[in-house]
Amino acid sequence: MQQSVDARDDAGLSVGASDGPLGNPKASTGVHGAELLFFCPDVTDASTLKRVQQFMDFGYRVTVFGFRRERYNTAYRPPWPNVPLGFTSDARYWHRVRALLCAIPVVFAHRHALSRASVFYARNIDQLLLALLARLITFSRAPVVYEVLDIPAILMRRGPVPTLLRAIERLCLRRTSLLVLSSPGFHRNYYKAVQKYRGDWFLLENKLHPSISSLSAPAPVRCAAEGDRPWVVGYFGLIRGESTFALITRLAERLQGRVLFRFGGILTTVDQAKFDEVLRRCPNIVYRGPYLPQQDLEDLYRDVDFTWALDLEHTDHNSRWLMPCRFYESGYFGIPCLAVHGFEVGNTIERHRIGWTFDAPLEESLIRFFEQLTPAAYEHIRGRLRSVPRTMFVAGDDVAGLCAILGSASATPEPRQRHD
Repeated sequence: MQQSVDARDDAGLSVGASDGPLGNPKASTGVHGAELLFFCPDVTDASTLKRVQQFMDFGYRVTVFGFRRERYNTAYRPPWPNVPLGFTSDARYWHRVRALLCAIPVVFAHRHALSRASVFYARNIDQLLLALLARLITFSRAPVVYEVLDIPAILMRRGPVPTLLRAIERLCLRRTSLLVLSSPGFHRNYYKAVQKYRGDWFLLENKLHPSISSLSAPAPVRCAAEGDRPWVVGYFGLIRGESTFALITRLAERLQGRVLFRFGGILTTVDQAKFDEVLRRCPNIVYRGPYLPQQDLEDLYRDVDFTWALDLEHTDHNSRWLMPCRFYESGYFGIPCLAVHGFEVGNTIERHRIGWTFDAPLEESLIRFFEQLTPAAYEHIRGRLRSVPRTMFVAGDDVAGLCAILGSASATPEPRQRHD
């Protein structure tokens, strides 16, 4: 087991460094009333709702061209202009190809609206292809921006199909004005190392929308020294990874009476039947079901001592490189994370000394941790966490910086690209 050390300043943006993201300009965005067309894989996803609202906060008129995924928030009806592109699903790649082809006539049918775009903003490779198509058929010179929140597993495999997909992405990147990434690990380990991308990129972390501050203050949490109660570990959001869930199950079985695991959110790559069977078998694993993004966070984090941030789904790539949303959520509410040593989120926790990280064998490291942790040691780390600037977890100038870049790029027919 490793304990945490001091992390990046604020948003972690650097100015002028050849290997760093674009800087954070303080100039006015100059985008009031400009049209931003947002292509997304799921209009109900919490990160989509947050990003659209952020662009609207900074003066953009946003129209969303989006698919839906039938997993949670299915009754949601977007308050902003929305063009439905159909339904798709996680990890079913051939289904996604069919959905993409079916969306092409919808894009053509909205040529007039597309021609007014000041910016085309796309999430994941499917949407990037649609955005580039929209730009092509309207003879637009508006910049295309590509945002990436995860590196799909198929892009890291060998074989003809993954090779083809990487080649398609490289070709698309050459026609993209800006790459927006939620973690520097994605640029360092994939876009620079694998895709040999040398264009402009911007770090936009998965921070909370500023409205969280007006909705509620950070929730008071129970003192760890109260009574003889078990430690409570929260796992909220997308519940994914059979290896992750298997590890939690083994820990719950060995730590009954000492640790309680609280789940909230939706299952993605965890089998529902297996999940239900474990809930029946392990009284110290409880599940509250889906929840509303942002709105229910205070209630979720009020009664937990730790946040589970050990993602073991793809330990050799995406899980190792990402910065999960729960790091920012739990940090805002003053709840320390548990993470894997050497992963991007683990490195951040260690630099700040605001949580705990663990080495292999993970099960034994975690067992020792919970058997030996004292309330005083816990309160020391929680005190450090609650003393860091809230800007580490809540969006601010980082989004303003992105909007300034987008405003500048949309005013310039052929935005320059920097080469490392």
